[in-house]
Amino acid sequence: MYDYRYEPHRLIFMIDNKSFFASCEALQLGLNPMKAVLAVVSHQPHTNYGSGLIMAASPLAKKKYGLTNVMRVRDLPTKKEAPDLILVEPHMNLYIKRSMQVLEIFQKYAADEDIHVYSIDESMIDMTKSWRLFGKDPYLVARKIQVEIKNKIGLYTTCGIGENPLLAKLAMDISAKHRCSMIDYWHYIDVPDTIWQIKDLEDVWGIGKRIAARLRRLHINNMYELAHTDPAILKNEFGVIGEQLFAISWGVDRSIISEKYFPIMKNYGNSQILNRDYTNQREIEIVLREIGEQVGARIRAHQLQAGCISLFVGFSKYEQDGSRKGFNVQQKICPTNDNDLLVDEILALFRKNWHGETVRALGVNCSRLEPDTCQQLTFFVPASEQIKKRTINITIDRIRKKYGFTSLVKASSLAKGATAIRRSSLVGGHNGGNAYE
Repeated sequence: MYDYRYEPHRLIFMIDNKSFFASCEALQLGLNPMKAVLAVVSHQPHTNYGSGLIMAASPLAKKKYGLTNVMRVRDLPTKKEAPDLILVEPHMNLYIKRSMQVLEIFQKYAADEDIHVYSIDESMIDMTKSWRLFGKDPYLVARKIQVEIKNKIGLYTTCGIGENPLLAKLAMDISAKHRCSMIDYWHYIDVPDTIWQIKDLEDVWGIGKRIAARLRRLHINNMYELAHTDPAILKNEFGVIGEQLFAISWGVDRSIISEKYFPIMKNYGNSQILNRDYTNQREIEIVLREIGEQVGARIRAHQLQAGCISLFVGFSKYEQDGSRKGFNVQQKICPTNDNDLLVDEILALFRKNWHGETVRALGVNCSRLEPDTCQQLTFFVPASEQIKKRTINITIDRIRKKYGFTSLVKASSLAKGATAIRRSSLVGGHNGGNAYE
């Protein structure tokens, strides 16, 4: 049990830009985001969709045609069935620009350290110290922020208010979106009437399908039952996460937004879902080389060296041998950020573990990072040649930073199967486009 007298009592706003990607596109077309019937698709509308996904759909498109953000594009209603449905390709640079404009508005209401950008379309704001500067009631302050965003950018927002980040997030996800004002406020005292009334465990922030399935095996089917389960049972099943689940069920969250968390060990990696199945070893290794060199450039940019390299290979769902869905392996290495050394290790791991399966996803990760303060030389290559190679890598990084990735590419990136040049114009794996302005 928790005594709420000793829990943090702050004023947290959790603000979400409603159907963000779709709303941005609707505004660019001169449409009202709440009245437009529009979907953002991962492939250009005039091309073959294949297995593309709906990235976002406007509220009316969801209501009218049952569109969801995980629906395959091939499952969309036909033009005859949905004559008013507008399909557009994504413009990630536009979304980033609009997100930054929203952030600038938030910065008028709270200090930078009290703002946490949770995702491109969601942010948490600790208004404890500043809300009284803007109104006599938290609801009115939230409404003032909503109106300013709507008037200046055109976006509609949902706001959850709570005495901690958890309550604010749940208020936004569960109830605010169903209110005319799109604002709701959850207090500790409301927990029996709010959190404990949630029937679907997956509706709660922090509880995914797998955890929900494990809870149901313990005969815990809703938030009320979770809150009234012996915490020892949860800890025995989930460890520390069990304690967190119990705290969530009681609306307890002691995190303070201004107290930022900086991980002791940081990893750098790149991954991609291939646009088709790969079976040719040379083509797969070309992509692995490209990814490896991209990761190498990232760790060099942070003046680091990697002491461990990890490789993920995901197989196609059509792979005949269903015994493995892929493999994830790693290897400790002598700390380095040299492209050739990193790629050699990646290819060695791949050749050791790949047995001819059809590949659809690849990923490379560098960990055990340490400052790039020295260079380990080998007896097998002249020292001058090793130093020269290091200088070449750094020079290539500088040229690409100044003139773009495609200003200098290897000939292998022009070969069949290569993806680096095509992906260099993407943002977050999708078309960057332009910001229209």
